[in-house]
Amino acid sequence: MKLTGELDENGKYRQSFLVELEAAHKDQRGFIQMLTNIPVHNVSLIESEPETVRSNHYHKLDWHYIYVLSGVFDYYYKWHDSNQETQCFEVKAGDMIWTPPMEDHATVFKKKTQILALSLMPRDQKAYEADVERVIMVDPVTLNLV
Repeated sequence: MKLTGELDENGKYRQSFLVELEAAHKDQRGFIQMLTNIPVHNVSLIESEPETVRSNHYHKLDWHYIYVLSGVFDYYYKWHDSNQETQCFEVKAGDMIWTPPMEDHATVFKKKTQILALSLMPRDQKAYEADVERVIMVDPVTLNLV
């Protein structure tokens, strides 16, 4: 893993994917699961209700990991301003995903879900709004892909 996030062999950001976590350290006390060993500026706990949509945006510079504490959601993504077909995969408790900058993404929650979002940049409202651009990938009312 690079300090700048998930890069491919050409130094370009990789598209979203499920992150393969290292095996947890386990003993009689329980376990420790390492999520990431790179600097982040923000870790947010987010709870979402069933049949709701979050994201529907892209980040100009920021990237983030999402670790699922509980619940399940569908994750939609594609490069911004591309003719690429929108991709989707299901994310469940114990999974972690990576989202690079300039990738449209949306989350559709199937059950009450709690996630940790770990991001490169600070997430105060001013910094966040300067970096995020909203797009509608998934209709928040019908939950259908637009």
